[in-house]
Amino acid sequence: MRTGVIAKKLGMTRVFQPDGRHVPVTVLSLEGLQVVGQKTADRDGYVAVQLGAGTAKAKNVAKPQRGIFGAAEVEPKAILAEFRVEADGLLDVGAEISAAHYVAGQYVDIQGKTQGKGFQGGMKRWGFGGMRATHGVSISHRALGSTGQRQDPGKVFKNKKMAGHMGDKFRTQQNLEIVGTDVERGLIFVKGSVPGSKGGWLFVKDSVKIAAPEGVPFPAGIRDPKHGEEHVVMSVEEGAIHEIPHDPSAEEVAAGVAEADAHGAGLSDAEISAPQGDTTGQEG
Repeated sequence: MRTGVIAKKLGMTRVFQPDGRHVPVTVLSLEGLQVVGQKTADRDGYVAVQLGAGTAKAKNVAKPQRGIFGAAEVEPKAILAEFRVEADGLLDVGAEISAAHYVAGQYVDIQGKTQGKGFQGGMKRWGFGGMRATHGVSISHRALGSTGQRQDPGKVFKNKKMAGHMGDKFRTQQNLEIVGTDVERGLIFVKGSVPGSKGGWLFVKDSVKIAAPEGVPFPAGIRDPKHGEEHVVMSVEEGAIHEIPHDPSAEEVAAGVAEADAHGAGLSDAEISAPQGDTTGQEG
């Protein structure tokens, strides 16, 4: 089991396949993602790596955290997170993880805080149908309706679907596909519904339901300290290209039309039911 990464959601764009088809993707950025600490079975009872991402001013960081960053000899980070790993998946403190940690065609699970919608009514929050729009309803067309019973039980049960705060909750979206990576700029391109708003932090992990393909770096994709990666023009990488049937050629269309005509396509019911062949001179 490998470590995950902490990424920032930048927004959406599209990338192109060699045949011209485009794929909508969400762009995730790895900003100064470094190993800040280790958790070992002997000392802590479990095995994990502690990662930090982003940058923060020292005056805005609590004193205990400043001690952690000082011991690891890394700059103060904006966010910290732990990822459980196997014993052979531990990383050296101070190592920087790059976008090469993932490969095209791999599936990942992404956790983040969903977009907040504020206080919403029952129709928007839960999909209720509301009241009638015409006869018998006055100024309460989007009302929730009955929420309780009678004197017994004389209360509204807990977890009743009612109006309230919508969104702004941690959710995990599973089985999102990695379309490609840009190691030089630290970008990951993901196809699918990624939770969260622009600028929000996300936790990206290997999919628990779909096995990782061959060639995935283990224990992690470590970035070269010299940062001498090759510049690339982003497109859908080979591992994430999915072939679909192309439009039929002109010859295939003509052959299909001829076959349909042979079976009476385009004829009216009278023409189809009419006797075939030469009927000249015949009675009836």
